[in-house]
Amino acid sequence: MNLTNKKVLITGATGGIGNCLVKKFDSLNTKIIATGTNEEKLGNLKKNFPNIQVEKFKLDHHDKIDDFINNVHDKLEGLDILVNNAGITLDNLSIRLTEADWKKVLDINLTSTFLMCKSAVKKMLKKKYGKIINITSIVGHTGNLGQANYAASKAGIIAFSKSLAIEYAKKNININCVSPGFIKTEMTDKINEEFKKNLINKIPSGNLGTGEDVSNCVAFLASDMATYINGETIHVNGGMYMA
Repeated sequence: MNLTNKKVLITGATGGIGNCLVKKFDSLNTKIIATGTNEEKLGNLKKNFPNIQVEKFKLDHHDKIDDFINNVHDKLEGLDILVNNAGITLDNLSIRLTEADWKKVLDINLTSTFLMCKSAVKKMLKKKYGKIINITSIVGHTGNLGQANYAASKAGIIAFSKSLAIEYAKKNININCVSPGFIKTEMTDKINEEFKKNLINKIPSGNLGTGEDVSNCVAFLASDMATYINGETIHVNGGMYMA
């Protein structure tokens, strides 16, 4: 798996999975720009991985995405790989879910992914090469209590990615998804132990996944080892959901 000097943009880089994505691509000697919205966490990321560049960027600024991608392309002197990892949750039972919270999650998770891909593809077309990996979620396939907006956004990413893959396959641009199950992060560490035990009992492997499990899969799809994989969703969930 040779990704040396490939130019990589990773969104949502300051979270648990995001940190692992940066660590993985840094170990593969790529040139990275990592984005997030928390300046302190971005600073810590830069300290831990001094070879990367970090950029604060809010994905709900849709009118600035083209300029942002242009800036990334200039700083990296190209763009080979885009990993759309950023996303938010605003959970509530559907009957209590406000239209504003529905729209905000769809806006950041789905619409921003569309716009990031659209802008990145323009750059990749000039080189006739590119890899886009969109991070979805198991709940985009199964649904989940209190996550109608989040599940819809993640299911939308899957369908959108398939359509994009069809459109640009002949241009040597691969678009795929990675769909994590329940991954051990700071968020899952805060889950009630009894609930966590019940959750793990539903996972055939008997354990939560790790950020490394996800990043290993993403790196594979970003490499030329996965050239003939396009429009697919690879599930990283310990067998909890089998497509």
